[in-house]
Amino acid sequence: AYPALVNMLSSECPIVCKSAREEMGDAIYLVLEAGEMVRTSYAGPGQFVHVKCGEGLLLRRPISVCSCMEDDPADLLSVVFEVRGEGTQWLANRPVGHSVDVLGLLGNGFSMKPEGRYLLVGGGIGTAPLLLLCKELCRAGVRPDLYVGFRDASYGMESFVPWCHTIHLATDSGSEGHHGLVTDLLDVRNYDIVLTCGPMVMMRGVTKLCADAGVPC
Repeated sequence: AYPALVNMLSSECPIVCKSAREEMGDAIYLVLEAGEMVRTSYAGPGQFVHVKCGEGLLLRRPISVCSCMEDDPADLLSVVFEVRGEGTQWLANRPVGHSVDVLGLLGNGFSMKPEGRYLLVGGGIGTAPLLLLCKELCRAGVRPDLYVGFRDASYGMESFVPWCHTIHLATDSGSEGHHGLVTDLLDVRNYDIVLTCGPMVMMRGVTKLCADAGVPC
């Protein structure tokens, strides 16, 4: 049931790029040099990695993959995460050149057939893994519509522009786009399939809209 687990690798991955733009709030962007991880265990957009965050913390932190690519001599993958506790604070403080223990790639990713009209719905940090999904759909000839919601200011949306048909934004604070929930903007009846990633309450709202309209989610 979990084919990606068969080939999973645990590697010491050097951080080759790091940024924490002011407008991203507590969100951190990291690019990791991941050995052959992408070539051996990539199953599709929507996968994640398990990162060991410090010697004194037992549990690894699961972080969704934002983008990945096969490269030579080492594969590259990027992640975006928010600082939520001791483990993610430790990871956010790692400098470029520092290596972190990464287990992955894990999970099955999104189920998709690149045909028809696609609606993608993201919320906050859950928007990050939709970037790789947008790229793969676009390269297969499907340019999806993207709806995203943030608490306050958005971040990273410029990366989505080349890969989406339209982008619609909502913020809880009203600082950008629609003042309110991203689900307020959705009319799922015009789509063949909806894919979503974000806070559980948002995804429940999306799946209810889809169930009422008879649209796969």
